[in-house]
Amino acid sequence: MTQIPSAEPQEESLGSLVAAATDQISTLVRAEIELAKSELKFDAKRAGVAGGLFGAAAFMAHLCLILASFAIAYGLVALGVWTWLAFAIVTVFYLLVAALFVYLGIRRLKGLTGMKRTLHSLKTLKGGESDLPVAAAPAPPTAGQVGSHREPVSRDL
Repeated sequence: MTQIPSAEPQEESLGSLVAAATDQISTLVRAEIELAKSELKFDAKRAGVAGGLFGAAAFMAHLCLILASFAIAYGLVALGVWTWLAFAIVTVFYLLVAALFVYLGIRRLKGLTGMKRTLHSLKTLKGGESDLPVAAAPAPPTAGQVGSHREPVSRDL
């Protein structure tokens, strides 16, 4: 037969209550960690597959760019431009685009601050210095000054 719990609660010691709570908390934490691991594994697998698909798409786009370059060059040949000149025109166009990207990249790099404030802060901490001005410790008030600094309390609540 099963025992029917008594109507009045049993007195448990504080130590047994803390032990039970600690056991339940550690079980909960372990379960949460296992759940996080399984979710992370699932997400990492999906992210890996997505990264592979993006890589394949970039490779295919690169092949299309090469084929489009040939099509443009042969289109120029069909318009009456010498073959070597048509391919040279396409090549120079891509070199100009690459130079534009380099120029824009260099302009972006020049805007970097290089964490100057953080490095300065670390140097001052290492040297034991401080950039903040050190205020002189105020002199203790004299007997005549003790109550002179008081301000009225406003009741605007």
